[in-house]
Amino acid sequence: MSVLRKENHLSQSSFGALVTTDRLLKSKNTKMKTTALTAVHESLGAKMIPFAGYNMPVSYEGLIAEHHCVRNGVGVFDVSHMGEFMVKGKGALDLIQWISSNDASKLTPGKVQYSCMPNATGGVVDDLLIYCLAEDAFLLVVNASNIEKDWNWIQSQNRFDAVLEDISENTSLLAVQGPKAIAALQSLTDLNLADMKYYTFDKGVFAGIPNVIVSATGYTGSGGFEIYVDNASAKEVWDAVFAAGAPYDIKPIGLGARDTLRLEKGFCLYGNDIDDTTSPLEAGLGWITKFTKDFVNSDALQAQKEAGVTQKLVGFELVDKGIPRHDYPIVNVDGQPIGRVTSGTMSPSLGKAIGLGYVAVASADVDSEIYIQVRNKSLKAKVVKIPFLK
Repeated sequence: MSVLRKENHLSQSSFGALVTTDRLLKSKNTKMKTTALTAVHESLGAKMIPFAGYNMPVSYEGLIAEHHCVRNGVGVFDVSHMGEFMVKGKGALDLIQWISSNDASKLTPGKVQYSCMPNATGGVVDDLLIYCLAEDAFLLVVNASNIEKDWNWIQSQNRFDAVLEDISENTSLLAVQGPKAIAALQSLTDLNLADMKYYTFDKGVFAGIPNVIVSATGYTGSGGFEIYVDNASAKEVWDAVFAAGAPYDIKPIGLGARDTLRLEKGFCLYGNDIDDTTSPLEAGLGWITKFTKDFVNSDALQAQKEAGVTQKLVGFELVDKGIPRHDYPIVNVDGQPIGRVTSGTMSPSLGKAIGLGYVAVASADVDSEIYIQVRNKSLKAKVVKIPFLK
């Protein structure tokens, strides 16, 4: 089998499952939205797919090459399909404290926080990033597939007179990721990128464009920045990034590699690893679930913490040959069902099949032997500590 065929197989297997199980693929009759950069991706020969209602690039030269480009160098993702909400006014923090599980009162201007929004029945509405712009002004960044759902949910909880604005349709977002990101971008701004700590941001002139948010965040685990800019300036910023990054062999990267990169680091994907039915405590998100304040369903979640969960999201590696897929059953040595796979792929960095899945607590310890059911076979696997890639 040629390298090209291997890359195509991996791209289809990992990202195809992601799109299907996340219920983001639209019918062929549905008109897809475009980002400000869709024409650029098409001109570069990207393979385009429907994703979260948008026509998005899944790959350019192949998932494996793009994956290694980010791990070892620097690559650029167009993730302008993500949602952005402004929350302002004297009730802004009170609203955010109520809808989110983490303690946003710890935020100061220039800091970012990862959090989730619990629902009233024990699950998760969405996971999100919270940017503190000022004492009474915040930017919420939510998943593309949940923009309308999240907006309606937050509106329904707004008894604090906070002022909400959905700026998703007017905002472009580039994720420049990889160990060479600082070198590739620093010439474009006076912001000191090397001094920007993880989960902080600054606002200033970038590529000659004023009021650009540059954030030391990302979804790859390889370092880098996310750049928020108005749609009208997206193409200018894209071109400037690639011109400045040319000496570092910067490349465009599709959403297929974004999925394998995040999975190697054990990052949850909404719709796969967390959803409206999964508790943040079951998903290993206790570290962003703070019971020092009241929030939606906090009493029930605290009771669950005290009683102990019955299932946990774990990482696993296959011992037998195969690739785990979303929703494949997980069984014990006796063939008894103990859980299900939520995400799985062949790791380009590690050269082995890895996955995430929920299993009964009794089988959740590291080195526990579990089995992934693939058609009529049970493939041996073992529970491992995440992240898979240290």
